[in-house]
Amino acid sequence: MGDFQNVFKRLRLKSGLTQQEMANKLGLSRSTIGMYENGDREPNFEVLETIADFFNVDMNYLIGKKDTTEIIPDTYYLNEDARDMAQFMFENPEYKVLFDASKNVKKEDINFVKEMIDRFSQS
Repeated sequence: MGDFQNVFKRLRLKSGLTQQEMANKLGLSRSTIGMYENGDREPNFEVLETIADFFNVDMNYLIGKKDTTEIIPDTYYLNEDARDMAQFMFENPEYKVLFDASKNVKKEDINFVKEMIDRFSQS
């Protein structure tokens, strides 16, 4: 898969994450992250998409088909709430379901659901 193992490791290190922290954020095992970085294993399409979303890069960059990727600037969002929510989604991809369901929902309702998920996750 091109240069995935090197691009992935470079992105992880640039983010200041250990393999275990990366595994926790992606919902994978630490050994899977290690195998990706050593080239012993390649992610399926869904995991590849999750990784690309997490690092805010396109998949062609992630797999080494492109040397650069386009980063969305902070000024892209029309208001601070949208930018903050996008940053939260970037840092917490497990909450993507909230984004998908939030098209016609009030911000207070989204925050309530988020708090409920957080409580269940801590149990």
